[in-house]
Amino acid sequence: MCPDLDQLRQIVIHTAQENLPHRFATIKSQWKADGSLLTEADLIMQKQISESLTTHWPQFAFLGEEMDEIQQTQLLSDTTQGVWCLDPLDGTRNFAAGIPCFSVSLALIMNQEVVTGVVYDPLRDECFSAQKNQGAWINEKVLGKIYPHEPLNNGIGLIDLKRLPPDLATRLATHPPYSSQRSLGSVALDWCWLAAGRGHVYLHGRQKIWDYAAGSLILQEAGGYATTLSGESVFKPTLQPRSAVAALKKEFFDEWTAWLGINLLI
Repeated sequence: MCPDLDQLRQIVIHTAQENLPHRFATIKSQWKADGSLLTEADLIMQKQISESLTTHWPQFAFLGEEMDEIQQTQLLSDTTQGVWCLDPLDGTRNFAAGIPCFSVSLALIMNQEVVTGVVYDPLRDECFSAQKNQGAWINEKVLGKIYPHEPLNNGIGLIDLKRLPPDLATRLATHPPYSSQRSLGSVALDWCWLAAGRGHVYLHGRQKIWDYAAGSLILQEAGGYATTLSGESVFKPTLQPRSAVAALKKEFFDEWTAWLGINLLI
């Protein structure tokens, strides 16, 4: 049974507002072994949200980005009883550098699929959320009703060039099918902004499960479409990074996947 979404949203919102704004751009950071950044805020957020989730829903296990990889793998090996998947601070580099684009991303994985997702942007006070087969929201507003009006060749691509194959990155840099490009620095917000109609198409070469689990459900429940560069379903309960190709509108998705030469397997 899915948790109460209002209660879950309030846990994420309260914890983020209590811990993130006053630390924004002022906190010390350190580099992790994988080359990513870690701050005190990541650890505090993970600890407090984990404690709140365990108090309210002790039947579910908990997986956080800042946990040991062996433990993470064990937790994903069997999601029958439900596993929370948390990125306590998605966009840590932005957060530490003073760039106001970061979020908290929380998903509940059950029986090999995401059933609940919450992504919260504390600086804009925007809470994106979704439950499987029940829809998606931004705060109290239903998502999926606002589409970009321009054709794709006049549109915006939310694109992370860094993790793409070099030949594809070069092609996108020189002859893109859209007119303007953005990279937010928060994968979770990429998915949510696409679901809110703030971009036409999306592409990322390597994102971790805690980055995309909640956001991918939010886009799906908003009526959007997604696949990997190999034409597979994006979500997979594994620590291996996944690529993502997505759009909210079917016409954009079809044009985008055709341009990328993807043979859909889903």
